[in-house]
Amino acid sequence: MNPLLAQWNDLPAGAAAGEILPCCGSKAWARGMANLRPLPDEPSLLAAADETWLSLNESDWLEAFASHPRIGERVAPSRSSVVQSAIWSGREQQNVADAGDSVKIALAEANRTYERRFNRTFIVCATGKSAPEILEILRLRLQNDVPTELYEAAEQQRQIMQIRLRKWLQR
Repeated sequence: MNPLLAQWNDLPAGAAAGEILPCCGSKAWARGMANLRPLPDEPSLLAAADETWLSLNESDWLEAFASHPRIGERVAPSRSSVVQSAIWSGREQQNVADAGDSVKIALAEANRTYERRFNRTFIVCATGKSAPEILEILRLRLQNDVPTELYEAAEQQRQIMQIRLRKWLQR
């Protein structure tokens, strides 16, 4: 068994939820994961994460979305519980940080348009994507209706969560 997973399995429920929270950003998800312990291995952890994520309601999803900075922006974490999430976000968005000014300006404008249209932060699994690619995805998703975009954002959050869980196990 992965040593970190073994330690996590042995934590009190509240501590276990706090430990895994940066992987998703939803407190309900983190509590749900803590309640499913013990989990024997990485495949079980990842499957439980998906099952728990898909069982949540819209407000829980929105809480997870709100835990992310805007694409192209870095926000200093205000609480120690979000430090790891902020570090991961910075790494996930590294290609955006390295983009030229015109792309950064276009992303900032598209982010504002998205927020006005959907009343939340744009969520995309940025890992491995270039800034122009993310900008194109954002522009395409602006064409979605509200329910379609909610489910697309939830899928992107699920992908981010899966990547972060694998990183979390490797710490």
